[in-house]
Amino acid sequence: MYQQEQDYFTQMVKQCKDSGANLVICQWGFDDEANHLLLQNQLPAVRWVGGVELELIAIATGGRIVPRFSELTPEKLGSAGRVREVTFGTTKERMLVIEDCKCSNAVTVLIRGGNKMIVEEAKRSLHDAMCVVRNLIRDNRVVYGGGSAEIACSLAVSAFADTVPGIEQYAIRAFADALDDIPMALAENSGLQPITQVTAIKARQLAEGNPRLGVDCNQTGSNDMRDQLVFETLIGKQQQIQLATQVVKMVSRPLRLPLPVCCAHRRAAALSCVA
Repeated sequence: MYQQEQDYFTQMVKQCKDSGANLVICQWGFDDEANHLLLQNQLPAVRWVGGVELELIAIATGGRIVPRFSELTPEKLGSAGRVREVTFGTTKERMLVIEDCKCSNAVTVLIRGGNKMIVEEAKRSLHDAMCVVRNLIRDNRVVYGGGSAEIACSLAVSAFADTVPGIEQYAIRAFADALDDIPMALAENSGLQPITQVTAIKARQLAEGNPRLGVDCNQTGSNDMRDQLVFETLIGKQQQIQLATQVVKMVSRPLRLPLPVCCAHRRAAALSCVA
């Protein structure tokens, strides 16, 4: 039995070597005996690689995932410039780095920090930055930030409310007032007087006809967001306003719950009323 197992392992290692491979990456594990045979034949191996990571490695290196050793061919092998193991700090955490891949256009970002909170905050910031780039790829139109877009929209909605007769105009004006909450929050978080700042900016936008004026959060002395290079993606701004509107509509919708009453109870109630 032992000899049969040795022959089986030897045959698998030979198939790997004959295909021209010089590194084996396996999703599942293999015992120390198989690992020893691989090292004897100068064929290093990596085991317990996740399925998602294995697919990414295959895409980056231009290789194919092979379920059986008999299917190994030189055409299915991927290629990379260097494979190395990196150890970080005193935690003995190790990472396998595959560099100079054949078909990789991706970039791996390694985030390190003093504690978990810092690492999670850095991950969130990177995710937000990538979402901004994604939105720009989908739609490259931008609006000015600093609350200037919300103030301009608030003025436009208020002007439209003047043309609407009836009580509907009060709902439209409430929508315009809700748009002012974003620049007011920006001013308050920047240590400024929110009501004073937003009122002054709205007056300047009306007087100058400049929709680029927003809250000077960095206190540079200029309220023109074009001069400060503060921009936001148009698609992101549209999604924010649409989502907020949908949430308000859902909350303000009247709550209607069916009140099923048994027919027998109805009959009993009717009889008691007749009596």
